[in-house]
Amino acid sequence: MDNKSKRIMVIAGTAFAAALIVIIIAVEAVGELTRKKVDTSEGLQIIEQAEAAEVTAIETKIQNLEEQEKKEEEAEDTRSIKEIFTSAVVMGDSITAGFSEYDILNASSVVAEIGAGLDGLGEQIKKLKEINPQVVFLSYGMNDILSTQGDTDLFIENYKSLIKELQKEVPNTKIFVNSIFPVSRQEREREPAFQQLDEYNEVLREMCDKQQIAYVDNTELVSEQYYEEDGVHFKPDFYPIWAKRMAEVASL
Repeated sequence: MDNKSKRIMVIAGTAFAAALIVIIIAVEAVGELTRKKVDTSEGLQIIEQAEAAEVTAIETKIQNLEEQEKKEEEAEDTRSIKEIFTSAVVMGDSITAGFSEYDILNASSVVAEIGAGLDGLGEQIKKLKEINPQVVFLSYGMNDILSTQGDTDLFIENYKSLIKELQKEVPNTKIFVNSIFPVSRQEREREPAFQQLDEYNEVLREMCDKQQIAYVDNTELVSEQYYEEDGVHFKPDFYPIWAKRMAEVASL
């Protein structure tokens, strides 16, 4: 082989070797890029923040709409208490009688009698049947605490009998049961039977739960300023507050 041919072969080999090195370097670079983990945490954080902001904005809009609807409903309801209770009756004892005594409700919305207890309510039931309201709110217990003297079983037995009778006589009337109102501190101290008032309310609530009857808890409505001198009955300005509570529970 002459010198010219040898030089050509050397040059060709050198070029091949250089090309091979370039290919190897390129392959390693690609592999390095492939092996290297891409950090996406910052991007994910931005996306999550955007989603959270969007959800918050939607929730805020919903809340604003609900508040606006509530204000509109309250603004639209200009009915008087008497009008609200047109299809309802409050049935009970002398405390209930205050609704008619103070002209808070129409006579057709009140079935009450001084000293009334859960037994001997024949006349009241008869009157309720004549009115045949859509809703009746029962409010008994103060006189029954005195008559049963701590016998909560007898108290509940009498209440169940009343409800059963009402379901028979006015089957289309929805029944609500008011809690027994607390008495003043002085009256509780004067009359030992009232010291069990909370216990009576507890068994009354349990009875309502079992019978699936709505229980109207009025305990927090009462404060010393509303009591008459006897610490049991209420002044006129308490009755609209009580009526509002019953109306809210019954969605009148």
